[in-house]
This record gives sequence, structure tokens and C-alpha cells, in this order.
Amino acid sequence: HVQLVESGGGSVQAGGSLRLACEFSGYMPSSYCMAWVRQAPGKEREALASIWTATGRTYYPNYRRGRFTISRDGAANTLILQMVNLTPEDTATYFCAAYNTRDGGVCEYKMHTGQTDYRYWGRGTQVTFS
Repeated sequence: HVQLVESGGGSVQAGGSLRLACEFSGYMPSSYCMAWVRQAPGKEREALASIWTATGRTYYPNYRRGRFTISRDGAANTLILQMVNLTPEDTATYFCAAYNTRDGGVCEYKMHTGQTDYRYWGRGTQVTFS
């Protein structure tokens, strides 16, 4: 019943910035993880950032904290991923995802351990370089 639709992908120069958005709709619990996950060609999915909606707390892999920033525009029902200092290695399809849980610790643990088993997924938006 939940739908996630990503947008904002495209071509970017190395060192540039890009802002991705995910519009979410449908019936969702009041507390859940919302996350950005990417998949590069020939590689497995990689968790980038998540937000625990009950508190607004955000989580990142330690090696990407600061370069990618997740936020939620509640009024617009939109999840944002602001990416800076991009490199060709960031070429990938970027997905919006969500996971239902009342336990914020689960949301945190999933991100810090690199888990990508979220329940709901968008179709992705592609980021390339020029």
C-alpha cells in the first residue's frame, strides 16, 4: 500500500553536488525507518543514510557521514538525500526505502551494520557522471 517515488537523479560532474528526493504516500506506521540505499552496476546494495521518524534521528555509515545528508520534509511527504563532493565511484541507482519498527535501535543497527533489508522500496533514480 505504501509507494515511494524517487527523483533528482541525473548526470553530475566529479566534485559536484546532487539533491535526490523521495515522495512517499500510502498507509505507513507512525514510527519507521526511511532510508537511502544505492546499487552500483555489478555490485550489491549499499546503505547510505536513514532517519527514524519517531524522533527525527538520522544515521549514517561512519565513512559517509557528512558527505551525504538525509532529511525529511514532513509537509511535503518527501525524503531528501543531499550529496556533495561526488566522484565517479558514486555512479549507481539510488533507492528510497522504508522499514516498519517501533524500536529506533533497530533502525540505528541496520544502518551501522550495512543492512539493506527494508520492507518498502521505490524504483530508483540513476546518478551518472559527465
